[in-house]
Parts: sequence; C-alpha cells; structure tokens
Amino acid sequence: MRNLLLLLFTFTLISQGHGNCSESSTRASDSEIVDVSEVLYSLDSNKASVSELVIDPQTLINHSDTGNKNDLSPLPLFVYVDEASLFSRPTYAALIALLDNYEKKTGVSENFSSSQVQEQENFLKETMKNTELGRELFSFFYTKGYYTSWEEFLYDLRMMWFGLYSRSSGSLDSSGFEHIFAGEIKNGKVSGFHNWVRFYLLEKLGLMNYYSYSYDGPWTSYPDVLGTQFMWDGYYKQIGSALIGSSPELDLALYTLCYVTRPGKHCRLSLGGKGLTIQTYTWDKTTYGDGRKYIASAYPVVP
Repeated sequence: MRNLLLLLFTFTLISQGHGNCSESSTRASDSEIVDVSEVLYSLDSNKASVSELVIDPQTLINHSDTGNKNDLSPLPLFVYVDEASLFSRPTYAALIALLDNYEKKTGVSENFSSSQVQEQENFLKETMKNTELGRELFSFFYTKGYYTSWEEFLYDLRMMWFGLYSRSSGSLDSSGFEHIFAGEIKNGKVSGFHNWVRFYLLEKLGLMNYYSYSYDGPWTSYPDVLGTQFMWDGYYKQIGSALIGSSPELDLALYTLCYVTRPGKHCRLSLGGKGLTIQTYTWDKTTYGDGRKYIASAYPVVP
C-alpha cells in the first residue's frame, strides 16, 4: 500500500508540470540549478569565439537615461560576424529559418504553413535532441521528475514555446518564441526581442538602429550579456537585454531551465563562475494540456 501511494504521489508531481509554480520550485534546489547551468555553459560548443564575433558597444549611458531616445552610437553594434562559420551550423540555421515566419505587430493573427510548422520541429530537434547541451538539460529534468520521456519533454517544449495565444484583440497573435527570439511591436513599442542573432540580421538589413548600452556583463568572452537601447523599424526599445554570442541552444536551454524550475520568478544561474539572473513570466490567461502555462517572456536581468 505504501509503495502504491508513493507511485501515485510521484505521478501527481510529474503530471502537474510547470503549471504549478510553487510545486515546480521544490524539485530542484537553487544550488542544483546553478550547477546544471554551469554544465550547460561548458557544453555550449557552438558559441561564438572572439574571432567569429566582434561588437562595438560604443556609448554607455545611465539607466535613468534609457528613455531619452537619443542615438548616441553612430556605428552599428555588430562590427563582424563570421556567418560562414556560425550560421552554417545546424542550430543557427534552424533558428534563422524561423525568424521570417512572424507578423511583428500584435493584434495580427499568426498562421503557419506545414513547412513552417516543420521548421519549428526542426529547431527543437537540432537544439535539444541533436546537441549534448540539450540532452544534458533533458537528463536534469528527467532525474528531477519534471518529465518522464523525451516525447513528453519535446511535446512540452513545442507547446510552451510555439503554442499561440492572444496578446491583443483576441487574435492568436503571439507565442513565447516570437516574443523572446523574434520580438514584437505592441502599443507602438518594441516588446520582447532578446536574441543577438535576430538583432544582427536586422541591423545588417538596415532595419535596426543601435543607440547605446546601459549594461555590459562581466564576461570577457562569449556569451556576454548586454542591456541595449535601439530603434527597430521606427519603434523604440528602452532596455533590451540579451545574451551575446551564445548559441541558439544555450539561449533555449537556459530560458527553459528557468521557466520550468522557477516560473515567473528570478532564476539564479552561473556561467563560468559569474552570476546571471534570468527573469521569466508565465502566460496566465490561457493554458494547454493539463493546465500548463505558455511562456510569456524570459530575459537576462540587467541593473
């Protein structure tokens, strides 16, 4: 009888998932999350090297001045990106293939073709299933009882990141992936937008005007963290924080790690012995599956 009760209790924990914030926070300790973040960092074999990526942050401003909309940096943020080396890698190629699938303004419904849905599947396969980093993340979740199989893990990734919900006018106009990796325009401002590859590609096209930075992390190699100010196609972002030089799989893994274990909270990590805090937000208006919540946002916290 005791074994049966224990089995039922374990099944209940697994089935609740990250929809239950308080329960999710009890399975993995703060120190375990820090430890696994260091492991993920060490496994990021696709991060940019200093010879593959060169940036020029230029003008540092005070946090109190980020709302002034002054273009204080005449040159682009990205001086050089070795596209031949980086963007030919499967995880980068899978990310880039997704970025033109979205309507940037909220209130406009998202509609995906079968090939675009396949691009979503391919992104998850390349970043999570086909990298040692992604397999390590699953192993951690599996050991701690968050997921019982790869199939369950991949299904939940698909839903939490690509499942659609409405940020405006009741239309299915947004997802966690669009908000965080691609960025959105809501109420005349840039919303989300926390990915360096997206920033670089738009800057290259002349659609991104880099203004200044208000924070540069303590890392002397990549990935680093920047808090930036910029204008995207005529819309301003007061503080847009992002990991710089990280691989797509590291971004996805760290945000997923924090969202699953510390949903809607500050999540303390460590990269190369230096602390990093990730803030995640849950989408509380609609759910999927057995009451699980979509990811609303995730980004590095900057002072």
